[in-house]
Amino acid sequence: MKTLLNLIWLVLAGFWLAVGYVVAGLICCVLIVTIPFGIASFRMANYVLWPFGRTVVDKPTAGAMSTIGNVIWLIVAGWWLALEHILTGIAQCVTIIGIPLGIANFKMVPISLMPLGKDIVSTDRSFAGYGR
Repeated sequence: MKTLLNLIWLVLAGFWLAVGYVVAGLICCVLIVTIPFGIASFRMANYVLWPFGRTVVDKPTAGAMSTIGNVIWLIVAGWWLALEHILTGIAQCVTIIGIPLGIANFKMVPISLMPLGKDIVSTDRSFAGYGR
């Protein structure tokens, strides 16, 4: 079922959402200071292409620098990527078949707003080794 949902997702939303993240990553990689934001954006583009079967968890080693970085990310690129997810999610929820995809889009809004200090893991390993 995950594969079928991922294929539908890729065709209906995943490719264009990933393009948005790649563009944000390329813009962030222009300056040396913002390269960590570009790397986070490329990591999220990979997640947006094939989201079902993976989840986002807090990185146990994240500290204050990730919080500061998230504030900068929110101002620079996070708000328009979150808006992209919200608008796509609303459009997908118009049809019955698109409702699970729309819900997945809404679940991606928090990571699009604050990606630093997060890990993308398989749902099989989502809680193994975290928080211990």
